[in-house]
Amino acid sequence: MFAKKTPTPLDGRDALLLDLDGVVYRGPDPVDHAVTSIQKAARSTRVAYLTNNASRTDASVAEHLSSFGLSVAADDVVTSPQAALRVLATLVEPGALVMVVGGEGITAELEKAGYRITRSAEDQPDAVVQGFAPHVGWEHLAEASFALQHEHVHWVATNTDWTIPQKRGIAPGNGTLVSAVHLAVGRLPVFAGKPEKPIYDEALERFGSTNPLAIGDRLDTDIAGANRAGLTSALVLTGIDQAKQVLAATPEQRPAYILRDLRELFTPYPDVAEEVDADGVRTVTCGKAVVRMKQHLVRVARAGDDPVDLLRAGAAIVWASGLQIWGLDVDPQLYS
Repeated sequence: MFAKKTPTPLDGRDALLLDLDGVVYRGPDPVDHAVTSIQKAARSTRVAYLTNNASRTDASVAEHLSSFGLSVAADDVVTSPQAALRVLATLVEPGALVMVVGGEGITAELEKAGYRITRSAEDQPDAVVQGFAPHVGWEHLAEASFALQHEHVHWVATNTDWTIPQKRGIAPGNGTLVSAVHLAVGRLPVFAGKPEKPIYDEALERFGSTNPLAIGDRLDTDIAGANRAGLTSALVLTGIDQAKQVLAATPEQRPAYILRDLRELFTPYPDVAEEVDADGVRTVTCGKAVVRMKQHLVRVARAGDDPVDLLRAGAAIVWASGLQIWGLDVDPQLYS
């Protein structure tokens, strides 16, 4: 009798929805193993790229990705400004005057959709669309605040990312800039990018996908967004969130898969087995890693030979406990 084949994360998928920063590239450079893995996946699966970065157009993103040797067209890229346009269209008609806080990624989409653009609150815009761009400064945030003091002016933000990964480290993201305006005007925008649904609605509609795998490096945007949209999610440990954040993930931020890098798309995903003995001691095994939990104590019984398997076991036991991470005494081996 043949042994049952363990499926890989990629098995049965009709599309890959890939985040960019921290998954495909970091700053100007590709993430290790990302390009070859994407090229391999593209032989059998549609590959799409979803980005919350609003500073660039879909064409410029495609050009950047193509410079790594990937085959990418502008239509393969779904941006948060495109998601913002889905939202904006429900609020004001094309032809309306829209004030932009951000860069070409937003203005290009607005122009294609037939909206008029301004940078000044004095022009009495019908809406404000705000997204990240490196040049955005105090004067732009102040201008948005002046416009949004009029309650009839709609406010759409491309995304809520607090940070963005750069080659030199972690930098403030659009969520930080939106928060500054929010504190000034006492209201919140409608958000369009991850973790909100509009960006996923745009992707699923465009690519005709019914069973995609959404991959990201951030629990609060990529994973929470995919889960909220009812999609299967995978966290790849090449970007922002690492073991400590995984263990502390709230239920809505928990991925179906935890991957070391994109090569593990093609590797049978290890089973995570759980047992509870008569004394209530819970034991979780993944590969050769074993983690035990008694009351609030979480301890590594056997580290095994793969730190990612150890993390998978640790995450499974913490998540199944139903307890908040700050109420647990967690073995530092699981996150150090």
